Amino acid sequence: MILFVGLIVFGILAEPLNRAPGLVLENVSYVKKVVFPLEILPFVALISALVTGLVSFAVFLVVFVVTYGMPPITILVLPVVLLPLMLFVLGSVYFLASLGVFLRDLRQVMQPVTTAMMFLSPVFYPPEAVPEQYRWLLHANPASMAVIGARDVIFWGHTPNIIEWSASFVIALLVAVTGALWFMRTERAFADVV
Repeated sequence: MILFVGLIVFGILAEPLNRAPGLVLENVSYVKKVVFPLEILPFVALISALVTGLVSFAVFLVVFVVTYGMPPITILVLPVVLLPLMLFVLGSVYFLASLGVFLRDLRQVMQPVTTAMMFLSPVFYPPEAVPEQYRWLLHANPASMAVIGARDVIFWGHTPNIIEWSASFVIALLVAVTGALWFMRTERAFADVV
């Protein structure tokens, strides 16, 4: 069950990142022929991953209740725990969708990158299993805080550390704003390239 939570949370990151480099290229008709706000495409990718995660979480919750009983009340904080991850994903998708128009081979690079990110986050192991001198690698991975936080609120009834959550929220917000600005700045060149 602990592994399943980690995989659900990581899926919210991996699915949009893997789709991102092809988002604009898969919707060329929106770029050339129709006046369409392309800024919506990264939101669609994120919402798609969230719906998949929500369905997986519903299955998880049924199994959890049958196996362990009712989860702690802190499970209600789960959307707040996942908010920095969602902002980070949105900003990254904006950036990668824009970059994917100009660098077509970026699609082939993203799958190995997200796989490496999965093994560099505590999806398959507890954070304590990583030696202290390498634990900074876990905190550099945006999925780690979300995976650890989700497990804390679901299994152990702990609320997130407000300082760590605030720091990750600010960084994720910066990534989201920077990614959106980058996308809007490069959007004018999409029609020339595709």
